[in-house]
This record gives sequence, C-alpha cells and structure tokens, in this order.
Amino acid sequence: MICGIDESGRGPVIGPLVIAGVTFEKDLVLIENNVRDSKKVTPKRREVLAKKIKETSVDHEIVVISASDIDDMRKVMTLNEIEVNVFSKIISKLKPDVCYVDSADVDDKRFGRDILSRLSFKPEIISRHKADEIYPIVGAASILAKTRRDKEVWRIEQELKKKLNLPLGSGYPADPVTQKFLRTWVDTFGELPPYTRCSWKTAQRILKENSMKKLDDF
Repeated sequence: MICGIDESGRGPVIGPLVIAGVTFEKDLVLIENNVRDSKKVTPKRREVLAKKIKETSVDHEIVVISASDIDDMRKVMTLNEIEVNVFSKIISKLKPDVCYVDSADVDDKRFGRDILSRLSFKPEIISRHKADEIYPIVGAASILAKTRRDKEVWRIEQELKKKLNLPLGSGYPADPVTQKFLRTWVDTFGELPPYTRCSWKTAQRILKENSMKKLDDF
C-alpha cells in the first residue's frame, strides 16, 4: 500500500492549513489520469480529479487546521513541527507500507526521520522537496488538500462579505487583493478579521500601521 501526503495553505495569512493523505495499491490510475501537482492543474480540472481520487483510492484523510489553532500551536512549536505532527497522525490512520511526503523542512531527510520517530509502526518514508511534482501519489494528495482549502476560503469569503463587501483574494500575504481586504477591515473595524493568522508578520504589520495612523490623526 502506498500513500502520499501534502499540504495546502502553509503560507497564507487568512484561512486554514489543509493536509491530505491518500492511499492506493498502485499509482497506475493516477498516471492514467495525469494526476500531478495541484498548482499545475486548473481549478475545474482539480475538482474533477479530486472526485476521481476519492472514488478510486483505498482511503484518504483530510485535516483542516484553523487559523486560530495555528496561532495557538505556534506558541509552543514551529510550523514544521505542526506539519510533522499532522503528517504522522495521518500515516498512523492510513497505515501504508510506503509513504511519500512533500517535505516542509529544508532538510528533507530530517523531515522524514521526524515523522517516522512519531509512528508506532515503521513504514518506509520517502521525503522529498517538490514531491508533488515527482510522485503522482503526492500530486493526488495535493489536489485533495488544495480543493478542500479552496472550499474553505470560499466559505470564509462569503461569511466576511456580509460585513465588508470586498473580495478576499487568495489569502496569501503577497496577494494585493488580500492586503487590501485586511487593511480595509482593520481600518473599518479596528481589529483583524476572523480566520486571520494573527501571529503572521503581515497581520501584525497591518495592525501596527493602523495604530500609527490613528496616532497621527490626533
């Protein structure tokens, strides 16, 4: 049994981190359907592939970690440690013989060892950078994670639009649409919007800029 694990939403300032794992007996069906890194597939195609992956996989597991939970966990651990912890829990549930993971650590071998150290059984862990581009099974996991995160971001945007009728954007700090949304929300309500990772530097900077602007108004 082979397994692939990948995440979506590691870097955004708004929205959850989603980690997905998926198991197959063999990856032939993934190769036949040209399953690959979710970033290289259109949103519409991702939806089609996600459905196909769920239907044909032996099993799959998706973990959604909210922005507030990320903030809380980062008080006691790094983002890499959060991922190691969740990756190991997914592997423990799926019980593969071989698991391919997309490494979050600059040292991909260390990332694999850290995951293995948390497991009560010892599957083979193959940890690589850009594993979603190399192994179809990790590409499948990346598609499940990305489609779920996209749904979560859409839901968040619909909720927040009731109070501020602006597009949310991707949620990533470099996205000018997301930056405008955050700044306008803070200007309007004096605080960060729900579902924001308040520990992110971008969020803290926008709060500080707004505070300084208010002082200048006196």
